[in-house]
Amino acid sequence: MDEELQVNKLKLKNIFDTLDVAIWSHDLKSDTLLITPGIEKLYGYSYIDFYKDLELWKKVIYPDDLHVLSHREKKLAAGETVTSEYRIIRPDGEVRWIQDRGFPMLDKNGKFVDFNSVLFDITDRKESEDRYRSLVEMSPDLIAVIGSKKVEYMNEAGWRLVGASSPDEVIGESALKFASSHIIKTIRKKVGRIDRGELERVRVEFQVKRLDGEPIDVEMTTTPILYEGRLAVQVVGRDITERKKAEKTIQHMAFYDTLTGLPNRNRFRHYLNTVLSNHENKILAVLFLDLDRFKIINDTKGHTVGDFILQKVARRLEMAVQNEGFISRQGGDEFIILLEDIDKEKVTEVARRILNEFSHSLEVNNQEFYVTPSIGISMYPTDGTDEETLIKNADTAMYLAKERGNNFCFYSSNLNGISIRKMELENGLRKALERGQLMLYYQPQVSLLTREIVGIEALIRWHHPEHGFIAPSEFIPLAEETGLIVPIGKWVITEACKQRKAWEKAGYRDFPIAVNVSVRQFEDDQFIEYILEVLDDTGLAANQLELEITESIMQNPENSMIILNQLKELGVMLSIDDFGTGYSSLSYLKHLPIDKIKIDKSFVDDLLYDANQGVMVKTIIDMGLNLNFTVIAEGIETEEQLSFLKKNGCRIGQGYLFSKPIPTEQMDEFLLYTNRKSGIPI
Repeated sequence: MDEELQVNKLKLKNIFDTLDVAIWSHDLKSDTLLITPGIEKLYGYSYIDFYKDLELWKKVIYPDDLHVLSHREKKLAAGETVTSEYRIIRPDGEVRWIQDRGFPMLDKNGKFVDFNSVLFDITDRKESEDRYRSLVEMSPDLIAVIGSKKVEYMNEAGWRLVGASSPDEVIGESALKFASSHIIKTIRKKVGRIDRGELERVRVEFQVKRLDGEPIDVEMTTTPILYEGRLAVQVVGRDITERKKAEKTIQHMAFYDTLTGLPNRNRFRHYLNTVLSNHENKILAVLFLDLDRFKIINDTKGHTVGDFILQKVARRLEMAVQNEGFISRQGGDEFIILLEDIDKEKVTEVARRILNEFSHSLEVNNQEFYVTPSIGISMYPTDGTDEETLIKNADTAMYLAKERGNNFCFYSSNLNGISIRKMELENGLRKALERGQLMLYYQPQVSLLTREIVGIEALIRWHHPEHGFIAPSEFIPLAEETGLIVPIGKWVITEACKQRKAWEKAGYRDFPIAVNVSVRQFEDDQFIEYILEVLDDTGLAANQLELEITESIMQNPENSMIILNQLKELGVMLSIDDFGTGYSSLSYLKHLPIDKIKIDKSFVDDLLYDANQGVMVKTIIDMGLNLNFTVIAEGIETEEQLSFLKKNGCRIGQGYLFSKPIPTEQMDEFLLYTNRKSGIPI
């Protein structure tokens, strides 16, 4: 038995020697002290030192932590087990955290007769907790723990977000005070239970009620955790109120015309396709409207007056159509109306009602303007069974109505799918390139702060031998429709690159040449190869060429992303033209490899007179800058517009305030004058 006892003692000693734990046992009756060697690993002193100096364990306690001793002594004197945490200073100066759990023993008279203590090194745990606590407290995001429907913990960013002035206003409060019961039930249902091993992380967006009653939009990620031994939910969230407002603005801009408030081209096409897929053998009518001689008003009275007229036209169309049709603005002075479950007689009645609405003048700025629409009408299913055909045929009928002066005209197959005017322009356009009737004009893009040139946009012009200059708004859509835009677009890119290289040789090196690229060009299989060929032939650096695309390319996002990335790898600059007039999903936009966005002229025109326009322009600028895009404003015509744009962070612009589009010779003079004025040597 003695041998077995010795063996067991040896085993116990070996166990104590290998543990990072120290045991201190003091029999106060016999004044016998037992200290395990493990104390050497914790304190850095020989355990013999503690036998020699029974107060050594106190002497090495970090001065700021000595206050724990008085509390500890009171508890032990009362016979209560006590756990203390304090820091010690080792002989080498290292500071370590110790957890000291003491077990007192009192005799029947309440006298302190025996004491045992177990000591652990908890430095790693404490430092980890401190780092975590520091990260949580310094985080700009809300971090909270919700348990049993009440708030157990919330960091400073969180309680400030909900409008509290201190954590006491939120800790212990019901979670229902900040979120609806529906949201809380949804989160709890998705999160699951830890004891079943379900640790699903859930991301949700919802509205939180601040203490002052104001709702804010938040984005939160929730994770199940154990908090103080109980099931709880950890929440990490941030305020996305401004982002949601911006998304709503962009979403509205994507489907509604900002000038008139009517549904735009995208919204109309989506609606028409929906109706066609659920037509149930009903007759439909598409009315394509174009305002006669509207361009003359724009050119003589300015775009501001023109836009006021377009707004009044939209209201008159609503009065004429009433609730019988879906009205949209396609762009410029074009409108499309969809009439459902209707016959030809009723369509004629609506068309005449529209014409009657425009039989009397419109008044803008105390001036009278007579504006009449030409209306082309196509019927489903006789004139087409799909959205594209119906709109195309209504457009064709509209051109014929304009040519004949009939005001409205139904489509018929004998029109051969094209109006006289369109046929004449198409024939002329096919010969324009080979006969040298096309030319490039140039418009500078300038720094709004210094007015130095930071870019030049190349703009195509067509000088018809009989009709003079044809407006790009008239022949570009025709070129796209017929496919002529591809060879014309190649010519534009080639000529622009040649001219930019000529300016480079003349000493102008610090700005790119911008060229508009249509969707048809962009989708051409040879587009990338052609860009490479032009750059190689002209010797122009890729970063001196800027391609301006429209938001409509994102109708085929996967293919567009591939092409854009290929262009970016070449080093070509990329920008989105006419931003805000088409459809841009933020989920795509933020991933596009583009350098710039150009605010469409329609937003700039009335930003000083229309509060909504100003808000939208500021929203676009803020969004662009937040996504690290360069923002360019088009169509700047007044110093007031310039001042507004500079004030709201836009740094680059173009427009008549600086220069109208001018031919090459005048652009040469403009560059020379600008450089001399800036003191830049050539």
